[in-house]
Amino acid sequence: MSPHQIPFVDLTRQHQTISPEIDQAIRDVLDSGWFILGPQVEAFEQEFATFSQTRHCVGVGNGLDALVLLLRAFDIGPGDEVIVPSNTFIATWLAVSQVGAKVVALEPTPGGHNLDPSGVEAAITPRTRCIMPVHLYGQPADMDPLMALANRHDLVVIEDHAQAQGALYRGRPAGSIGHAAATSFYPGKNLGALGDGGAVLTNDATIADKVRTLRNYGSSKKYHHVVEGCNSRLDEIQAAVLRVKLRQLPNWNAQRQSSAQRYMALLRGAALDLPQVPSWAEPVWHLFVIESEHRDELQAHLAARGVQTVIHYPVPPHRQDCYQRTHGHLKLPIAERLSQRVLSLPMFPGLREEEQNHVAQAIQAFKG
Repeated sequence: MSPHQIPFVDLTRQHQTISPEIDQAIRDVLDSGWFILGPQVEAFEQEFATFSQTRHCVGVGNGLDALVLLLRAFDIGPGDEVIVPSNTFIATWLAVSQVGAKVVALEPTPGGHNLDPSGVEAAITPRTRCIMPVHLYGQPADMDPLMALANRHDLVVIEDHAQAQGALYRGRPAGSIGHAAATSFYPGKNLGALGDGGAVLTNDATIADKVRTLRNYGSSKKYHHVVEGCNSRLDEIQAAVLRVKLRQLPNWNAQRQSSAQRYMALLRGAALDLPQVPSWAEPVWHLFVIESEHRDELQAHLAARGVQTVIHYPVPPHRQDCYQRTHGHLKLPIAERLSQRVLSLPMFPGLREEEQNHVAQAIQAFKG
């Protein structure tokens, strides 16, 4: 057993720095007696919209719901096609399936992880309604070419922003560039709640109002239901916690960026591929993902030395059992190759230099 035990993520370090503020925020909600769609949610929506440089934010139950509700708000459903990345967490695909639309999967850029804009136009058909890029691992997708295509073909662009709160694309916040964005506040995200949570971002007041109605049983007036909605509401306690954490997010993202730079320097010359960052991107490093031809052996080597790692993601969506009937025939070699090579190293606010040094030394000692 290694004397070093380095977790993949340690939320307790993050919470210890703000524990009194979190405790007070929760007590304030308990004292108010208002737990659903109250002043904390409203305040957080305003603050997160300002942070994201969008006009509207609507808090919902989780990131998947945010995607689904946006697709519904844009009236995307059966008979429509939505272009998504082949290399992503399955929630991106599930949202499209849940509204009855068809998933059209396209590959990432060579050497990268995000959707390749150069392959999108050829995939557009008369049934295409939406492009859904993902800012994977906290690095923005290349949005300008996608927006140009969308404008040319009258398509909607919904950003899957779940891993990229605070990331910049050509100086603009990810989540503010498309027609709308969906984000997640799952606890491990850069801005994480103490449970599930999510939000929609948009500059379109009509879309924001539709999502507000859909999230609350299809009602904008109590006991009057104008559409068949659902129950997907951000809780007051989660909103209060997120308000505290949002104030810390720039500092936490800066810590992630410093840790990423340190990894880049420490791992230079190692027998692996480091992340590539385009000149126009300012990632927030939700994950630090390396690639290795001997990924499984490297992961075991690191585990033996007390370093916890995770694979994001070991099985691409088109190879998952739930998509075998509809998409199992697809040949998506870049996504498949990435699933066999990627490995996520420890990355979180509070990660110590000596821990990174140990991780790097262990990797440099790996002989494959």
